[in-house]
Amino acid sequence: MGLSQNDFANLLHTSKQVVSRYELGQNTPKIDTVAMWCRTLGLNVENMLDDTLNIDSPKNSSSLPHNILPLPNTRKIPLLGTIACGEPITATENIDQYIEVADDIHCTFALRCKGDSMIDARIMDGDVVYIREQPQVENGEIAAVLIDDEATLKRVYLSENVVQLVPCNAKYSPMVYTGAQLDTIRILGKAVAFTSLVR
Repeated sequence: MGLSQNDFANLLHTSKQVVSRYELGQNTPKIDTVAMWCRTLGLNVENMLDDTLNIDSPKNSSSLPHNILPLPNTRKIPLLGTIACGEPITATENIDQYIEVADDIHCTFALRCKGDSMIDARIMDGDVVYIREQPQVENGEIAAVLIDDEATLKRVYLSENVVQLVPCNAKYSPMVYTGAQLDTIRILGKAVAFTSLVR
């Protein structure tokens, strides 16, 4: 399809390094991962799984039918609400509920998005975004950021003594923080995946 590793990684909400390991044969994708690729790229899932898993070979004769995919292994992570300043991110008072996430999504917690400020990144109102907790991100990466006691999701741009939180919707202006204002914000972590109500 003429996609670079970076293009493919961005479409799948993963890193170029993960894509490279798949291409080099160092990692083998799980069935649900292959199915997600197919949905994203508009490919036929059955054909891809036939090629990937050699389903028609005798050793796989007991495999599931082509139209049935096994659910991925999952674990529970906290879905956070309003985040209290001074408390650990996943402190009990910050947790609305626990939700299931696939084991291959390396994240610490999740946030439910509100509003339309990230729609150009295909993140819609009500979507759940999975966050890997880390105190820093690269310029341009989407991150959960704590402003006073409320978390927001924005692209983060850092320069000397300036932090810009940029929405992915031209209707909204960047939020710029300098000087003493920097004490009111904290990067909670990097957005690594999301599940959407709209496709």
